[in-house]
Amino acid sequence: MNEKVLKVTFLGTGTSQGIPVIGCTHEVCLSDDLKDKRLRSSVLLEWNNVKYVIDCGPDFRQQLIRAKVNRLDGILFTHFHADHTAGLDDTRPFTQRYGKLPIYGKKEVIKNLTKRFDYIFETRNKYYGAPDLGINIIDNRPFKLGGLEVTPIKVEHGKLNIFGFRILNFAYITDAKRISTEEKKKFENLDILVVNALRKEPHPTHFNLQESLELITEVKPKKAFLTHISHRLGFHEVVSKTLPENVFLAYDGLEIVL
Repeated sequence: MNEKVLKVTFLGTGTSQGIPVIGCTHEVCLSDDLKDKRLRSSVLLEWNNVKYVIDCGPDFRQQLIRAKVNRLDGILFTHFHADHTAGLDDTRPFTQRYGKLPIYGKKEVIKNLTKRFDYIFETRNKYYGAPDLGINIIDNRPFKLGGLEVTPIKVEHGKLNIFGFRILNFAYITDAKRISTEEKKKFENLDILVVNALRKEPHPTHFNLQESLELITEVKPKKAFLTHISHRLGFHEVVSKTLPENVFLAYDGLEIVL
């Protein structure tokens, strides 16, 4: 792959419960359209023959099998909520084949993971077969991965400060409710912005559709894709027809190349 090419695969585009929600009889949950069936939000990034994912939720195993991913070079975490981290144990096949797998997250994220998945990070009496993960604590400063610079973007998810990420002219934001003027400077000259749009009604910790579109209008990416979508946003086909010409609903399995 040319070093200037970034391939993005949407492994999941749903919110914390996915679509369909268990036991839900909402019309979107009952839809036969595959684009209305959404696993928990995650993306696969590929460049320079390396592969990284942002977040690994409860659907991680299913997502990687579907995308035919047989090797990973690391995981970047936006935050520690379960729909973004609960699939951590599913890294076992990668560490068994290729050795230690690097993970990247804020200090608070790593602290949370080491508590919840203590058997993975135990050093003295490590559980046999547990994943072998290499901890990398990141803060709001650029760092290098696979020969490219990764720029964290601080966003507010309710009262929790979390990270989005920019690589080349691609930025990925999920679970945002507010973004400061200073952090929005990191959106300059974007080809692609991915941003959460939970539903049409306001929500206390996530952008609704209107807020997402307002951000897109403000920072002016060439194209934008909406993710972290709940069934309450509506049918994929119906909502897509209402969006500006440079804004699209992402869907599971969608691939884009920059």
